[in-house]
Amino acid sequence: MVGWVSKSIVAMTIRMPRWFVGWVSRRYVAGPDIENAVEIMKRLSKEDACFTVDVLGEEISSIEEAQFFIDEYMKVIEAITANNLDANLSIKPTAFGLLIDEQIGMDNIEKLVRTAHTHNLFVRLDMEDHRVTTSTIQAVINLHKRGLTNVGTVLQGRLFRTLDDINELETELGPNADYRICKCIYLEPEDIAFTSYRDIVDSTNACIDRMLAAGSYCSIASHDIPVIEYAKSALEGYGMGPNIPDPRSNAGPQRDAKGPGYEFQMLLGVRGPLRRKLAKAGHRTRVYVPYGEKWYEYSIRRLQENPTLGKQYAKAFLMPWTNRP
Repeated sequence: MVGWVSKSIVAMTIRMPRWFVGWVSRRYVAGPDIENAVEIMKRLSKEDACFTVDVLGEEISSIEEAQFFIDEYMKVIEAITANNLDANLSIKPTAFGLLIDEQIGMDNIEKLVRTAHTHNLFVRLDMEDHRVTTSTIQAVINLHKRGLTNVGTVLQGRLFRTLDDINELETELGPNADYRICKCIYLEPEDIAFTSYRDIVDSTNACIDRMLAAGSYCSIASHDIPVIEYAKSALEGYGMGPNIPDPRSNAGPQRDAKGPGYEFQMLLGVRGPLRRKLAKAGHRTRVYVPYGEKWYEYSIRRLQENPTLGKQYAKAFLMPWTNRP
């Protein structure tokens, strides 16, 4: 159950002036444009971090709105290439129209993935709420069948269905399957998802086991110590680790701009000391870098959909020295 402290912090924050929300969220959002994101990535590159860039904004109300995201992500590709950054893309399928017209949404996504492919860049289809779980997974499968293997998805550790989804993707994609596994921010209904912290952690860990057993590329996106420690132990069990070629017999070849079968991922501004500790130990660490004009909506939505973030926001405000980005 979410504590009353977190709920109170959320209630207060969303009622604060826009400038205050911007002041608090500046450690979690790169800024309003791609130039801000490039500046952040150049700075964090000195800490051996790599990146995935997200243009803020998601479900659109008309298919015409998708063009903004297509154009903006083209700018991202250009910026990554021009600045020789170790980065890839994260996109929200609904921002490309997947819920309005599935075929047009798919065409829009394919256009971007094809462009990224010409620049040898990877594209991650973010997993939104359960309404689009099936269509997002199918989009990845369809793109792979068209020869675009520079794309993977995110799976929610909290959903009951996720182990079955891993099995399906293993069957369809084999060693080309590439996942980000996370608890996910969306608080899904209890009839389709685990709701207690311990159950979500256990389910996420089970998913990590299954992904590693399948020979898949496993991006462990978590700030939770129990998940990270479990993942490190599981990796050791497969003989995997920093600077060790992936020893799994069913794994695919080393992917460009990827780790040896796995990596750790964290949000910008969250658990910076832990990320640096993992990087110092030799693990590949990737930072999720969101930017865009929708920074305010993004910040408020994250708080409303997951009130447990309230304590993190308060800590960042009251004790900023404890969590340098």
